[in-house]
Amino acid sequence: MSVDTRLEELGVSGLGEVDEVAFSGLTERHRRELHVHCYRMLGSFEDAEDTVQETFLRAWRRRETFEGRSTFRAWLYRIATNASLDLLAKRRPEPATGGEVLWLQPYPDRLLDELPAGDADDPETVAVAQETIELAYLVAVQHLAPRPRAALILRDVLGWPAKDVAELLGDSVNSVNSALQRARAGMREHLPAERQDWSGGEEDAGTRELVRRFTEASVATDVGALAAMLRDDVRCSMPPTPGLYVGRDAVVADWVADGFEGMTGLRGIPTSANRQPAVAFYHWQQREDAYLPLTLDVLRVADGAISEIVTFHADQFPRFGLPERLPAEGTE
Repeated sequence: MSVDTRLEELGVSGLGEVDEVAFSGLTERHRRELHVHCYRMLGSFEDAEDTVQETFLRAWRRRETFEGRSTFRAWLYRIATNASLDLLAKRRPEPATGGEVLWLQPYPDRLLDELPAGDADDPETVAVAQETIELAYLVAVQHLAPRPRAALILRDVLGWPAKDVAELLGDSVNSVNSALQRARAGMREHLPAERQDWSGGEEDAGTRELVRRFTEASVATDVGALAAMLRDDVRCSMPPTPGLYVGRDAVVADWVADGFEGMTGLRGIPTSANRQPAVAFYHWQQREDAYLPLTLDVLRVADGAISEIVTFHADQFPRFGLPERLPAEGTE
């Protein structure tokens, strides 16, 4: 339903005459897609939440400025993009460096499922939607300066014309095209040129079996079995803790140094994040007589092996709808 139709139903001629409750109804239907847009811009689920709230507040305060020259949705995207740029200028004036993003947070697939279906019959549209939410893309885009980042997302993800992007950013079309070229070049520094070499793609039976074996080996703290599942060039990180380990030997050495082999009392349950397989691990706590949240591993699989592990802290569990605790085995 267009905003004009909704205004007609409300018996008003413009947004300036809409009360706060009705205005909230108009904006809320766009919340999830705006949240994902801000998440791409910011790399942080929590920052995206704050920015969407700021977007709706700005939209309400500026509702009389909506003239209908663009769609209501596009108007909200403009506000959300500017709110994201403002937050970046305040909190993170410099982009990420060194291949890791300490503020990176995962995005639950169960929430991504709330996005509008879009053109589900267009394979290219479906591929872009999936690839540009994967953690590899999020990490790469966070290495771009904010304005080229916005130009890239608006042009390559949302498909906005250069003229509209230029208007939003207050630049010329030539400036936007130049920024877009720089942004694409920057992305190539962090992602292989060929899509199939960096995108995890659709999860198949082989991937599910690999994730099952990864979970079992992790619970058993079998470092040898885990090492056999890793690609030679595997990458491992644990935001917000600094440290990026690249290569099987470096990753395994870090596990051994951390005493992983000596751990006991682990359980893992499957989940998914950023359209990638993930495993939530719990650790037995005798005093609680239960398994409590420990870490969330988000995996990337390429060519039948694990190419990346991004481990997040247990504070991410609630938004995934994961249990707060697991009972002792045999008592469920």
